[in-house]
Amino acid sequence: MVIDELKGKFTNEIRDTVIKNDRRVTITINPAALVSMAEHLYKTLGFRFIIASALHTRKGFEIYYHFSLDKPGLILNLHLILDSKKPEVESLSNMFEATNWIEREMHELFGIDFLNHPNLDQLLSEGNWAKGVYPYRKTFKSNGETKK
Repeated sequence: MVIDELKGKFTNEIRDTVIKNDRRVTITINPAALVSMAEHLYKTLGFRFIIASALHTRKGFEIYYHFSLDKPGLILNLHLILDSKKPEVESLSNMFEATNWIEREMHELFGIDFLNHPNLDQLLSEGNWAKGVYPYRKTFKSNGETKK
């Protein structure tokens, strides 16, 4: 099984694995392992990149990179949690051209820095909000409430 192979190869990089069903898996990884794990999924196991998504939670900035192994219909999500104070991770845009725009969107909306991205220029915000303002960032109160 794909999960067993990944656990064997990336033993120290996997923090958690959630198997929702036989066709949907989420693996939480150390952010530093993103490029090597994505490369292994793509070049060795034949997965393709679908899309990425992000959210800001009390844990930090969470990113899900969604991959598909089409023949068996397996969707594998690489999940990583970035520090709230300095959210940064290596860009996948040098491996997957399709990540270029979504990483730019996450940069603009959340302020996540994608290291070695070829072009983090504004994509959405021109004239909508000031540079350095990240509209999807949240301020968390100590009692568990969220202030937007």
